[in-house]
Amino acid sequence: WDRRELARTVGVVPQSETVAFPITVREMVAMGRFPHLGPLRAEGWRDREAVEKALERCDISDLRNRQVATLSGGELQRVRIARALAQEPRALALDEPTASLDLRHEMSIMGLLRGWTDGGITVLLITHQLNLAARFADRMILLDRGRVAAEGTPSEVFRREVIERVYGWPVRVEQDPLTRSPRVVPLG
Repeated sequence: WDRRELARTVGVVPQSETVAFPITVREMVAMGRFPHLGPLRAEGWRDREAVEKALERCDISDLRNRQVATLSGGELQRVRIARALAQEPRALALDEPTASLDLRHEMSIMGLLRGWTDGGITVLLITHQLNLAARFADRMILLDRGRVAAEGTPSEVFRREVIERVYGWPVRVEQDPLTRSPRVVPLG
């Protein structure tokens, strides 16, 4: 793949990044359109629409004119996700996308990503939040010191002996009565 095609195809949300210059939320989200625009080309109606939709989906429309440097950690995380969504990729790679988010935004972002997968977008998500992953994932890979400890559906991965071996802590694995997904409960 050439770099431009790869940039159009795969959106990335890093765990953290440094914004080196003053920029507004809307400007940062609009950076997701760069692979479609190229250098020195102005935004068209399609680009503006993609940015507005991303701002709305991530519940940051009201922050559009704020400087990124003034945002909380959770607000900045939603801006990063909105930037990736504005890109309109066919695949997303996200590293701890719900870090610093409150419960409402954590669930809405995970629901949004789940909706994207249901619509045919591939989502590769890295998280330490086991129960959240089990609730939304189709397939999981559990790593232990860089090696695959288990892979499969959440029910296949969330086995007590596997979780205890990887995390070195006693747990109970039960079924969430609402979602029917497995849930890890730490003991002790």
